[in-house]
Amino acid sequence: MSGIVLRDVTLRDGLQLTGKPLPTERKVDLVRALLAAGVPELEIGSLARGDLVPPLADTLDVVAALTPEELDRCWVWVATPRHVQKAVAAGARNVQYCFSVSDAHNNANIGRDTEVSLAAMPDAVQHALDAGGRIQLCLATAFTCPFDGPVDPERVREIVADPRTAGSCDVIVCDTLGQAVPSEVGTLVERVSAVADGRRIGFHGHDTWGQGVANALAAAGSGATLVDGALGGLGGCPFAPGASGNTATEDLLFAFRPDWLTPAVLAGLVTAGEDLLGELGEPNRSRAAQGLRSRAAAFPWTAGPRS
Repeated sequence: MSGIVLRDVTLRDGLQLTGKPLPTERKVDLVRALLAAGVPELEIGSLARGDLVPPLADTLDVVAALTPEELDRCWVWVATPRHVQKAVAAGARNVQYCFSVSDAHNNANIGRDTEVSLAAMPDAVQHALDAGGRIQLCLATAFTCPFDGPVDPERVREIVADPRTAGSCDVIVCDTLGQAVPSEVGTLVERVSAVADGRRIGFHGHDTWGQGVANALAAAGSGATLVDGALGGLGGCPFAPGASGNTATEDLLFAFRPDWLTPAVLAGLVTAGEDLLGELGEPNRSRAAQGLRSRAAAFPWTAGPRS
């Protein structure tokens, strides 16, 4: 599936639950290392309140430190039209307008009902387009809600088909809790694709129940062309009880094998993930990283233990 775009979300979703902050300069260095490795797109931060999500409080500083060419491949999480204005004023080119399909999680996450977020989206779109940028529609809790349980897939379809989401370039469906299974993911991606009016479909998964890679493959098989991952499976939502880390970038890359990926590039990304997780004191959940460090010398994707 060489046409799949991998977006690394380490610097946004990956850092949300970390107890140890990562310096701005280290974030900028990581952005540049990932882009240089060939990762097509990155999510580099959030405009969420810094007092509520301290690891992301310096997002605008990260944006300001990057070049326009680098920012063309980077996304910033936003939840309001004002967020969009602040992001593009700092130089951001691409914003991900996110709200939850379930009211309960949207209120816990950004303090308003889903309908309020949806009603504000046209203004958010206009701010992004006026700045010459792009804006995604990102739907959290598209499968299950930590407070209300299973989410009606028809509600997801209705939001994507709503004319107030027009102008967005992509639709991202999120398995926020990692509770979906491949059959559910494939079915929802097909339903969303049918009403997306040509927009790119992305899948953002978590590996809570061990289905992260399988779900991403199911999404791709049903029409998604973008999948999200974080180095070492880092991350989770601070406002979603039961959410664990993202699907590991390394595991997704090993499964999808995009054209730009070579054994040496994968080894470099595994090393970058190991270094980052070591700095943060976080566990490495990537199975591909574990496999790469094995002594199976006859397999070209192994690199052996670090010296």
